[in-house]
Amino acid sequence: MPKSIQDLREQRSKAAKSARELLDANPGDKWGQEQQTQYDNLVGEIDRCDGEIERHQKLMDRESEETHRTQNRAAREGISEDEAHHLQDKERQIFTAWMRGGADNLNEEQRQHVHQQRQRMLQNSMSTGTGSEGGYLAPDQFSGELLQALKAFGGMREVSQVIQTNSGVVINWPTTDATSEEGEIVGENQQVTSADTSFGTLPHATYKFSSKSIAIPFELLQDSEIDLEAYIRGLLQQRLGRVTNRMFTVGTGTGQPHGIVTGASAGKIALTGQVDTAGYDDLVDLEHSVDPAYRMGTCRWMFHDQTLRDLKKLKDADGRPIWVPGVATKEPDTLAGYAYAINQHMPKLGAGNKPILFGDFNKYIIRDVMQLQFFRMTDSKYTEKGQVGFLAFMRSGGRLMDVGGAVKAFQNAAS
Repeated sequence: MPKSIQDLREQRSKAAKSARELLDANPGDKWGQEQQTQYDNLVGEIDRCDGEIERHQKLMDRESEETHRTQNRAAREGISEDEAHHLQDKERQIFTAWMRGGADNLNEEQRQHVHQQRQRMLQNSMSTGTGSEGGYLAPDQFSGELLQALKAFGGMREVSQVIQTNSGVVINWPTTDATSEEGEIVGENQQVTSADTSFGTLPHATYKFSSKSIAIPFELLQDSEIDLEAYIRGLLQQRLGRVTNRMFTVGTGTGQPHGIVTGASAGKIALTGQVDTAGYDDLVDLEHSVDPAYRMGTCRWMFHDQTLRDLKKLKDADGRPIWVPGVATKEPDTLAGYAYAINQHMPKLGAGNKPILFGDFNKYIIRDVMQLQFFRMTDSKYTEKGQVGFLAFMRSGGRLMDVGGAVKAFQNAAS
C-alpha cells in the first residue's frame, strides 16, 4: 500500500532524529567507523524519503496554486469563485482546441472570447500592437502553472525575489550600502549631525527567451486521450526553465541577465593548489565574509548537487559531519548551521570557479513581463513531416540588486 506524505514525513523525521542523536552522543574521538556507517545509512534513508515527499508535494502545491489563482481571479473581476473556475475551464478548452487545430478549430463563441481577452490584455499593457494571426496570449491558468513549475526548476526562482511588471523597459533600481551606518548620541540643545544615505541605481533589464520550436506529430494532436496542454507545458518548463535558470546563475550581463555568480564578489579565495576542493575552514571564512546585517535574515548556501556530495563528507573540528538533516517537516537540512539550495547550473568545484555561494538571495530580483506568448506554425517545414510547430516566448530578467555584499562566493584557486 502506497505511503501517504504524512507517513513519509514521519519516517524521515525519525531517521533525521536518529542521525542528530548519533551526532550529539558521539563528540570528538567517540566518533568512529561504526558511527560513520550508521550515519551514512540514516542519510541514505533520508534521501529516499525526500524523493518521495517531493513528488507528493509537487502535486499538492499545484492543486493549492490552482485554488489560489481561482480566488484571485474572482476577486479581481468581481465574480464568484464558481464563475472564475468556469471561465478558467472554458479558456483551457479553447486553448487546447487552438493547439490541436489552430484558429479554424474554434467556434464563433470561442473566437469572440479570445478576442475580448486579447483586447483586455492589450489595454492593460498600454500596448498599441496587434497579435500575430498565429499567435496566442496563453491563458492566465497556463502561464501561472508554467511559472509555478519554473519556480521549482533549477533553484534560482525558489530563493530569489520574483516580481511581475506590465512593461519590459529598463528599471533603474535604487541601491544603498547601509551596513556601516549608525546613529549618534545628542546632548541637550545640541544640533544633530547630517549623515545622508548615499543612494545609487542599478539598471534592471529584461530579455526575450525562446523555447525553440517544438514539433508535435499530427497523430498526437488528433489523439484526444492525450493531455496535450500538460505535455507541451512540460516541454516548455524544461526548455525555458533551463535557459532562464542558467542565465540567472551564470549570465554575463552582456546581452543577457546578470547571473548571481557574476554579481557575487569573492568572499573567500582558496589557497594556491586548492583547485577542486573546499574545506570546513573555507565555509567558515565565506560565512563571515558576509556582513552580520545580512546573516540575520534568510541566508543560505547555493551549490551544485555534486558539490553537496563532497561537502556532506566534511567534518568539523571534532570530526563530526557538518551536514545535519532537518527533523521537523518545515525544518530544512543544514550545512554548518544554514539551509542550502541546489542549483545544477552552478559551477562545480574546479580551477578558478566560484562553486559555492553564501548570503541573502532575496537580493537577487527576477522580473517577468506580462504573459507567455505562444505560436502555432503550420508551414511546409512542418507539414511535409506530418507535424505542427509550437513556439513560446517569455520576457524576463534578473540581477543581484545589492552593493553591500549580500551574497559572496568561495572561489577555487586557479592553479
